[in-house]
Amino acid sequence: MLFRRLLMLVTLLFIPLFAAQAAPSVAIDDAAALRGVREGKGVFLIDFTAPGKTAFYLEIIKGSHAGLLRQGVKPDFVIVYIGPTVRFLSTSPDSELEMEHGGTLAAVAEQVAALRELGVRQEVCAIATRVFKVPNDSLLPGLTLVGDGFISLIGWQTQDYKLVPLF
Repeated sequence: MLFRRLLMLVTLLFIPLFAAQAAPSVAIDDAAALRGVREGKGVFLIDFTAPGKTAFYLEIIKGSHAGLLRQGVKPDFVIVYIGPTVRFLSTSPDSELEMEHGGTLAAVAEQVAALRELGVRQEVCAIATRVFKVPNDSLLPGLTLVGDGFISLIGWQTQDYKLVPLF
């Protein structure tokens, strides 16, 4: 009796999974938003306090880049790193950060490199590196040091790059 109930419960739980797989796939795209768009100019301001969140959003940005390409739009992205995020962009992070988040910092470095390979410009605010005591010469390869991340953000938006808010 107990076995039958358990079997019935398991069956009921898996029915939606099988039904979803059997349903015809519907194209999911951004055609309405991209109608007539040939180039997607986006500027991302990254100001996170956790390296895991940083790695996650860099992966999302990489996916957005691929998504635009897949839909026939040329991506033109800029990432501006400010605040405590700059601590995660060093080839020699402080020992406490390295001990607590070594693997995640490696994931951030991998995403930075992958985005660089895609041609995404990545800027680091010199004010933030000074405040958070990150030596400028320790920044990951491919990152460009700028004087002020806010000024850079204003400049990119003035050049018609659209701000993509990240929370």
